[in-house]
Amino acid sequence: MFQGSMVAIITPFDSQGNFAEETYRQLIEFQIENGTDAIVPCGTTGESATLDYEEHDQVIKACIEQVNKRVPVLAGTGSNATAEAIAISQHAKEMGADGVLLVAPYYNKPSQEGLYQNFKAIAESVALPQVVYNVPGRTGVNMSADTTVRLAEIDNIVAIKEASGDVTQASEIIARAGDKIDVLSGDDFLTLPLMACGAKGVISVTANIMPKQVKDMVQSIKDGRWAAAKELHLRLLDVHQAMFIEANPVPVKTAAALMGKCQTDVRLPLVAMQADTLEQLQTVLKKHNLI
Repeated sequence: MFQGSMVAIITPFDSQGNFAEETYRQLIEFQIENGTDAIVPCGTTGESATLDYEEHDQVIKACIEQVNKRVPVLAGTGSNATAEAIAISQHAKEMGADGVLLVAPYYNKPSQEGLYQNFKAIAESVALPQVVYNVPGRTGVNMSADTTVRLAEIDNIVAIKEASGDVTQASEIIARAGDKIDVLSGDDFLTLPLMACGAKGVISVTANIMPKQVKDMVQSIKDGRWAAAKELHLRLLDVHQAMFIEANPVPVKTAAALMGKCQTDVRLPLVAMQADTLEQLQTVLKKHNLI
């Protein structure tokens, strides 16, 4: 269900800092028109950390309504409190989400056993397909391949979004449990190497602004057209890098705004891009004829 080119979609705000729902719905249409295989609202790229509970539900609900079952919706519902993640995930299920994306608990730095028990408790409490999300650069703890292999035995844990940047770790998961859990790239610049090892797709930041190109690369890999895939991978590399010249999602939201798709507004503690990095971003976008 959660394979191919999936977008970690941005959450647009208006100049007063409120959720810009109509703009959001237009962004979803842009994704579906360009072949994106699944929409992932309320992830890191969607600024979930600054959404209150009501807004979190509002964003997921708008996504589900606009998608209208045309592609799966994988709702970001993770938390650093297991009980809170269960409550948010259950609410997403009631609204009609097709699955939930669960970031490893951040800040409290649990042990590997704590990580396992967190995801096990959510899986047992919420009857939805679940994608666990390992992003140690954000959470402060890396979920080991051993822990992921243990979680693969739980029926409704169907995939892991691997954003550790460690190709060896991702490959070990595929080697040991690839028949039980799908590995998804959490880093755009590692999509090709991870899919070459057996990963099933990407949850992409770059797809916010270049959905067709990301989808074309993923499809080329799936079709075994490796020369085309490599060419696209290398062509998109500077875009992937530009998406992280400041903290995500500041660059990608700024890029989308420069393309006329939303406003640049982000919420504190994020701020507008600095002049030097903005200039770098604009150079890359112009190179790719995006602005």
